[in-house]
Amino acid sequence: MSEIHSPFLSACRREATDVTPVWLMRQAGRYQASYRAIRAKYSMLELCQTPEAVVEVTLLPVHQFGVDAAILFSDITIPFLGMEVDFDIAPGVGPVIEQPLKNAEDVAGLREYVAGERLPFIAESVQLLKKELNVPLIGFAGAPFTLAAYLIEGKPSKDFKKVRQFMFTQPAAWNSLMEFLTKVTVDYLALQVQAGADVVQLFDSWIGALHPNFYRQYMLPHMSLLFSEVKKLGVPSVHFGTGTASLLSVMKEAGGDVIGVDWRTPLGESWKGLRYECGIQGNLDPAVLFASRDMIQSEIDRILDEAAGRSGHIFNLGHGVLPGTPEENVKFVVDYVHERSSR
Repeated sequence: MSEIHSPFLSACRREATDVTPVWLMRQAGRYQASYRAIRAKYSMLELCQTPEAVVEVTLLPVHQFGVDAAILFSDITIPFLGMEVDFDIAPGVGPVIEQPLKNAEDVAGLREYVAGERLPFIAESVQLLKKELNVPLIGFAGAPFTLAAYLIEGKPSKDFKKVRQFMFTQPAAWNSLMEFLTKVTVDYLALQVQAGADVVQLFDSWIGALHPNFYRQYMLPHMSLLFSEVKKLGVPSVHFGTGTASLLSVMKEAGGDVIGVDWRTPLGESWKGLRYECGIQGNLDPAVLFASRDMIQSEIDRILDEAAGRSGHIFNLGHGVLPGTPEENVKFVVDYVHERSSR
């Protein structure tokens, strides 16, 4: 990939680019008719374990919209397969865990495994994609807190009460769980990089449930270790969470070449608070893609103006593309970001 000119990779390294690179979280998904046609043949877990289908889905937005990076189509819960956790991804609900973790004994019962042995379809998918792509490929994983949230809550939650109670009342078990999930996550990301991924992104979707003091106490040691190990893989890393306006500085302390910000926080203000010492990714509100072209254009202009042409900005949404999003508006975003930023 280093031999191919890539504004995305350059931005990850905070190098100057001729155009602001753009890709979108969940850029392959239910809003696309072409995705829905493929998805009709598989359950979500079946699709994620079928390399030929993963390749087909991953390539859809690259060919349709001209994004500057592809992201491996998968799900953050796939490492649960290696742990032999009994779960499913329920339509309209998300991950549902048959027997949520309740105590130290449950944590000790999680199976240790080698990702390359238990999840070979991940490496195969990456290797096949690298033969097809002329843009960088992003590998990814769920962060330990977010994985723990599913394992303990048993399903998506609005307040993450159970995971926080576990963390506060069983700190030794929590620490053991974080050590286990950190090791699993590093191994999983290493598998993707060794297979050819050019960048990795860590999704900490639910970390915004924590106060900064609790992040520092319960998460920072594990996240710092995770990113120090990821750094050894030799590829750039993106550190993303939602609801993280108060956590950005401690997330930066944990690590990541690029910090992703959601739509709730002004990008320029966030980057200034990070002292421009890392790249930044974001952060158009996904719901804006349902609005008029004038509003979409105005919001893109605002975000690009906040970035002020500094090296290291990767344009993205503040979270994933929403179901029902007009496909033509996704194409408009990519084209307009390229056109506006290259002036």
